[in-house]
Amino acid sequence: MTAEHSRTHSWADPADISEARKGLSGLEFMERLHSGEIPYPPSGGTLDFRIAALARGSVTIEAEPGEYQYNAVGSVHGGVLSAWLDSAMGYSIQSTLEVGEGFTTLDLTVRFIRGVSVDTGPVRAVGKVEHRGGRTATARGELRDSDGALLASGTTTGMILR
Repeated sequence: MTAEHSRTHSWADPADISEARKGLSGLEFMERLHSGEIPYPPSGGTLDFRIAALARGSVTIEAEPGEYQYNAVGSVHGGVLSAWLDSAMGYSIQSTLEVGEGFTTLDLTVRFIRGVSVDTGPVRAVGKVEHRGGRTATARGELRDSDGALLASGTTTGMILR
């Protein structure tokens, strides 16, 4: 067996992040995450992703696959890929929310196309809202490598909370 590896990270208090979100539209909140004015929720550090681009109804996140995300087969665990897609699609829905609205995921479907490893290099997950109604929103997402090859795709439905 080889030497054990380790990884350490820190995070901001999630209650403070939730409090900072109050009084902001979803897009304003996303812009402040992107600028660093509001820290990322703990999941951002755990999953090692950052917002690369955003507009109302569309958010792109970038992530760097790491060995600490591997499964027993030697590739990034499908749950991590799902979480990257869920984050991009969820953030795209978040970007459409008005002040005082929230949302929660009702369902998530992910299709895995290619394996991902550290050799894949940086990946980008793009989430785009397909429908934004009064009670639900749907979004579609794609995870691609730096050459544009499709690694995974997904869909989600979110329930709008008031």
